[in-house]
Amino acid sequence: MTERFVRFIGRVRWPLLAVWGVLLVVSGALALSLPDKLSGGGWYVPGAQSTWVAQQQKDGFTGRGETSVTVVIHDERFAAGTDRFDRRVRQAVADIEDDGRLKAASHYGWSTFRGATENTFVGRDGHTAIEMFGLDVDDGTARRILPDIQREFDARYGERGLTVGMVGTAPFFGEINVLSEEGLVRAEVIVLPLITLILLLLFRSAVSAVIAMITAGAAAVVTFAVLSLLADSYDLSVFVQNTATMLGLGVGIDYSMFIIRRFRDELERGEPVENALRVTLATSGETVLASGVTVIVSMATLAFVDLPVIQSIALGAALVVAVSVLAALLLLPVLLYAVGPRIGRWDLFARLRPASATADPRERGWYRFAHRVLRRPVLALVGGGAVLAVGAVPALGLDTFTPDARITPTTSTVRQSYDRVEEQFGKGDASPMVVLIRSDHPLRGAGGRIAALRDELGALEHVRRVDSPLDVLEQAAPGRPFDALAPGVRDRLPAAARATVGHFVSRDATELIAQVIPEDHASATRTRRLLTEVRKVAAKADGDGLRIAVGGQTAEGVDANKVIADGLPTVVGVMLLAIFVILMLSFRSVLLPLKAIAVNVLSVSVAFGMLALAFREGSPVAEALGFDPSGRVTNFVPVLLLALLFSLSTDYEVFVLGRVREYYKAGAGNTESVALGISATGPLITGAAVLMVAVFGGFTLSGIQPIGELGFGMAVAIAVDATLVRMFVVPAAMKLMGSANWWFPGHRRASSTPAHSRTRSTQQHGSERHVAELSADRGPEVPPRP
Repeated sequence: MTERFVRFIGRVRWPLLAVWGVLLVVSGALALSLPDKLSGGGWYVPGAQSTWVAQQQKDGFTGRGETSVTVVIHDERFAAGTDRFDRRVRQAVADIEDDGRLKAASHYGWSTFRGATENTFVGRDGHTAIEMFGLDVDDGTARRILPDIQREFDARYGERGLTVGMVGTAPFFGEINVLSEEGLVRAEVIVLPLITLILLLLFRSAVSAVIAMITAGAAAVVTFAVLSLLADSYDLSVFVQNTATMLGLGVGIDYSMFIIRRFRDELERGEPVENALRVTLATSGETVLASGVTVIVSMATLAFVDLPVIQSIALGAALVVAVSVLAALLLLPVLLYAVGPRIGRWDLFARLRPASATADPRERGWYRFAHRVLRRPVLALVGGGAVLAVGAVPALGLDTFTPDARITPTTSTVRQSYDRVEEQFGKGDASPMVVLIRSDHPLRGAGGRIAALRDELGALEHVRRVDSPLDVLEQAAPGRPFDALAPGVRDRLPAAARATVGHFVSRDATELIAQVIPEDHASATRTRRLLTEVRKVAAKADGDGLRIAVGGQTAEGVDANKVIADGLPTVVGVMLLAIFVILMLSFRSVLLPLKAIAVNVLSVSVAFGMLALAFREGSPVAEALGFDPSGRVTNFVPVLLLALLFSLSTDYEVFVLGRVREYYKAGAGNTESVALGISATGPLITGAAVLMVAVFGGFTLSGIQPIGELGFGMAVAIAVDATLVRMFVVPAAMKLMGSANWWFPGHRRASSTPAHSRTRSTQQHGSERHVAELSADRGPEVPPRP
């Protein structure tokens, strides 16, 4: 099949390049629309209490709607109670109400009680007012339009000494969308020059570097085009674009590097272009395919986590790897055939080439280093394992939660407004717990139970207050407060009382909201404990015609964490089984896959440990990167890291073991084949690791905390995997396992004579001439040359 494919490329390589050119032009046009289609959603757990509460309060309440925002108005010049403050704030509210893009259906807050002696919607400083708006625009549209509207507000009111900022889920993720695009550009500005320099140093050829960049770039463009088409029918997270770019650059260029390097090695041995390409695809191409399948399968296991944001990011990651594999196997061979021997042209560092740079792995320093490790395998294995175990210990303290506005830069108006709400009204006011009570009949019949529930919630520890309509209803109808909800009576209430009732009671009087205001942030430990108590109280009152559920930001985060924790055992089990099967079939070995899994568990644990240290509360690393050092990592980051790092670590395992297996099948003993495999792959894997660390490290500077966390964890893990694991732990373990490395049921090792173990088949990478040379020249102590 490989021979036929290579001959086909040779015949139609120029038309194939033209087809790829057309595909890239079309894909580029489609990819441009991707950012506007991405969603900040995906955090709601299907079937969870918090999801039901979020859906129920979208309709029928004043100041709540399809999309709900809190507008924070800060007047630097005038204080509340003055005519100037009143006029300026009222004008800002009117501007929002009249903005046709926002479709403000209702609002509630400062405007309801302005002029009152005590206004709970005026901040402690007397210069800040808040107003809640319900918008009749869907969440996805809101997230697209709100960033532009916010910037218009900044320009319109800034010169007047007013800050008008929007707080809420839609403004937050709308801002994240904008920051994500800006961060992507910033990361690319940092990463692309680094990648170019690293490729030039590794390949010592501008032609090779350019071809690798073209292949990876083509994969990224096609991926974005497919994601853009998918986004028309499915909600894709705003984090998909950054994740796909980061992974696509790393994996795509890595795959290209391995194939280009092998192609050049074959050409340097004197093979003609067609034969060199055939051998390359049968060896490195096969390895790239196995590696890509491993990553895709690992990402597919995340479907067991029933959280849309994780599933959409996993889809993007799997897609970019799949397209990278296709580009490496379908586009790159065409480019290599077209370029041919010119692949090594324009050696920009010819004078810097060390004398040891040779195609023979036995003449490299890596070969001598590998033998030094193999002479003391117990020391290398125990020492390396101990270092990994120590690095993994901090992972025990890893704490996760859903992101809030604190992950945005302090220069953002959305972040400043969020901080202002916390400062002026209280930390809990920015993210109240929402207790929604739904009755099968009008609420008047359950008034006593609802009042008792409100009082019990207010008595819980760490509750500042409970906001509800009960006080207003009591004033309207003393002794029988819920009679004020009767048809005709409610409409005759004073305007302020009617607005308050409308904010907490639905129009049909079958739903009521009580907001529990905690003392601390939504993600604080004591707030999460409070949620448990609130839900216990709600559960006791639930039933007998009432359905009571608890939502809000804390509940959404806790529900998301739970669904991740519930799905994690299945994810890990299926992923490890899939990796085991793939490696077992690839290398015809039972013990090597088990060893790979054990080692990968250690390296992934180190990544978690370093992530916990870097983003712990008060961490200088987080502060240096411009992130919120709250001590909590975004909850989807660890599970994504787990899948990505297991698959990427397996990548390196596949590349190393692929070469080791070639030498072993060619007749080298276990120890010698390990040393030769390490020597043959060491320079390239180290270079690939440097490249990946540069890519992932560059994305820590994107300004988007979840992406920064993901990039940091991946950079650390790849660095550890390519050094400590591949240089010490893996060779030491293979030395100690001896011939058991290659044990496979029903499989016997072929004769050690290379002539018997090689055929004209392109599954091996040399010609019969090479085999003859090996048979004639190799002494008993000299390993064969693949």
